[in-house]
Amino acid sequence: MTADIRIRPVQEGDWDAIVALEARAYADHGLSEGREALRSRHAASPGTCYVLEHAGGVGGYLLALPYPLFRSPDLSLGERRAATRPSERFSNLHAHDLVIAEELRGRGLAPRLMRHLHDTARTAGYRTVSLVAVLGAQAVWARLGYRARPEIGLPESYGPGAVYMAMSLRPATAPALTAVPTLATELG
Repeated sequence: MTADIRIRPVQEGDWDAIVALEARAYADHGLSEGREALRSRHAASPGTCYVLEHAGGVGGYLLALPYPLFRSPDLSLGERRAATRPSERFSNLHAHDLVIAEELRGRGLAPRLMRHLHDTARTAGYRTVSLVAVLGAQAVWARLGYRARPEIGLPESYGPGAVYMAMSLRPATAPALTAVPTLATELG
């Protein structure tokens, strides 16, 4: 049952739990970013970063930020600037990191977090959501509608086997504008 779990924005007091979850998920694989890099992703877009609140604590998190389509943040570097200025707004929202606590896995919480992110992104006017699948997670993301783009180069910090993936947020039944290239063209 997931009724006792709610999605809410990241708060200052959440960082110890977020850092601990991230380290447990990625440190053994050499993919852990550390506190400052994680905080920099949040600072770039606080309105698209969430935690799963469970039993008075953090049971998972999702950090997402605006990022150019077909590019991804380097795990070895933090974000260099705060929230994107309107003149620099990207049409893509990058789901940078999602971790669910071990004891809560298998309850559909990752898809629930991603649906929440997709709804937020649509409301905010984003046209696509991207991510980098690591540790063999491509099949998980494909079930949620993400398409692998193995031709997109990734920073070495993601390690071998990482795959860039993206999906369009535009409803499949919406008419395409003929004067503007469509996302279907961009996503190929």
